[in-house]
Amino acid sequence: MIAIIASSFNQRITDGLLKGCLQSLTENNFTDKQINIFRVPGAFEIPAKVKYLAKTNQYDTIIALGSVIKGETDHYHYISQAVTNGIMSISLELENKSPYIFFGILTCQNKELAIARSGDDFENNKGYEVGLAAISQLNDH
Repeated sequence: MIAIIASSFNQRITDGLLKGCLQSLTENNFTDKQINIFRVPGAFEIPAKVKYLAKTNQYDTIIALGSVIKGETDHYHYISQAVTNGIMSISLELENKSPYIFFGILTCQNKELAIARSGDDFENNKGYEVGLAAISQLNDH
């Protein structure tokens, strides 16, 4: 089973990441019955949901999708660092045990860069890319 966690903040971006991720999974024969999608309010809430889902032992893979876009304040730096450190900490706690955790959170300098990385051009869509990475890891084990 695959869990995908997507933040609702910057929804245009995260919906694009989710669309790309689902496209890569379906192209590789994963069905809706093998994928559960969870929404959280923003990127900051993603690590807590990753940890909760990892503890359920229901998932082989957890994919985190979100978008943090730089604004006029330092908020961007704090959120980006907190999310990155949170997910890394959980990954290290698992000591390479299941589930595999994949980081598909954009941290972009502006909205245009985020849109370019989450659009329908799946060759550049980071959600599509992280889906392929998850498939590769699952196939290797």
